[in-house]
Amino acid sequence: MDPELIDGANTGFVMVCAFLVLLMTPGLAFFYGGMSRSKNVLNMIMMSFSAIAVVSVLWVLYGYALTFGEDRSGLIGFSSGLLGLSDLTNNAVFGAVESGADGVINTYALPDLVFAGFQLMFAIITVALISGAVADRMKFGAWLAFISIWVTIVYFPVAHWVFAFGVAEEGGEAAGFANGFFAAETGGWIVNRLGAFDLAGGTAVHINAGAAALALVLVLGKRRGFRKEAMRPHNLPFVMLGTGLLWFGWFGFNVGSTLGATAYSGLVLINTQVAAAAAVLAWLLVEKLRDGHMTTLGAASGAVAGLVAITPACGFVNAYGAIAIGLVAGALCAVAVTLKNRLGYDDALDVVGVHLVGGLVGTLMIGIVGDQTHTLTESLVDGGSLGLLATQAIAAGAVLAYSFVVTYVLATVLKFVMGIRVSDEEEVLGIDQQTHAETAYEIGGGIGGGSGTGALPAGAARPSSVEVS
Repeated sequence: MDPELIDGANTGFVMVCAFLVLLMTPGLAFFYGGMSRSKNVLNMIMMSFSAIAVVSVLWVLYGYALTFGEDRSGLIGFSSGLLGLSDLTNNAVFGAVESGADGVINTYALPDLVFAGFQLMFAIITVALISGAVADRMKFGAWLAFISIWVTIVYFPVAHWVFAFGVAEEGGEAAGFANGFFAAETGGWIVNRLGAFDLAGGTAVHINAGAAALALVLVLGKRRGFRKEAMRPHNLPFVMLGTGLLWFGWFGFNVGSTLGATAYSGLVLINTQVAAAAAVLAWLLVEKLRDGHMTTLGAASGAVAGLVAITPACGFVNAYGAIAIGLVAGALCAVAVTLKNRLGYDDALDVVGVHLVGGLVGTLMIGIVGDQTHTLTESLVDGGSLGLLATQAIAAGAVLAYSFVVTYVLATVLKFVMGIRVSDEEEVLGIDQQTHAETAYEIGGGIGGGSGTGALPAGAARPSSVEVS
């Protein structure tokens, strides 16, 4: 397409949304860091930041080619010209895409590189989400190896299934989008052949990460003292700060997935906000009924649960449906996070209870409260049909099964090849001190405190940890 035909407004809009989605990963680092114990907070933050580094490089080298390259049987993409994004840097734009909402047809003319950058941020946050499940006990080197392989063999294929719209099957439609969407020619099987709905990643991001987290913790094992010692969040203000950054960035995540500043974007904005708000209220109500009090951690967790659940559905329901999704997600996720104690799996920071369960709720609820105005398909409430619910269930189940099985095998192989768990000494003293040679909090100033740089004098021994709880 002629560069003069680029829509500057939509391009700028998607670029800003990409920046917001990137901000979600540091937000997640604070969210997880505050929920962890003080001796491991830096390790949790490093897990998120390392995801930014590893995934960014792999996405440019071959990730975009596997996700949005020429489709191969609906399972994976590949185009040699997309390796290293070489074709994109030489040929800056791609053709117009049409999407209908409320009877309005909008045409987007985006530079392909902008879209590639936007989707990169999705890949980063998906990988980072998994880290919360393995807090306090996974080797950092093993984490780097795991995410390098996992994003390649799990995320890139699944993202192709869900996000790679393409030419419609003969006699069919590509889920309401125009043929020739992005670089794929026939598109991923979930979106283009099954016809499931997932605007911003309930399956590819949240169910995918949640299922992977469950598999990984089953291989990794429980923390020392699990169900015997109190393992409370060490910094709830950090958790609330992280929640605020996530909530803010989530508008880029969901609204940006409309790929244009349109009336449809407004629908997604409102749905995202009210679903998160409803989930906060539902989670707090469960806490009050169950425990007799309402907590800041509950409010933060409820907000994230609502944001997770509305992610796939934000463009396919009306405001009533969004509130219903938020209420269901807040209540079910609040109950789900208690199951790890009963079932005995150690999901440290509730990735399974919030992201897997929340992703399932949002994906399936499209089939229950979906609005025909936006889906062009009958849901249970709007039309009385179970067909869409069945379609959504197949999509959710396929991603869950694939992610869980492949992750379990990958984690098992890494466990025998290089070991994935820290030593008992590292776990007791803290991964921050033992692996990263740092501590988050220097009580009393430590050695050389007057310099203000945090550096140790030449020849000085690194001080021992002041916090091992």
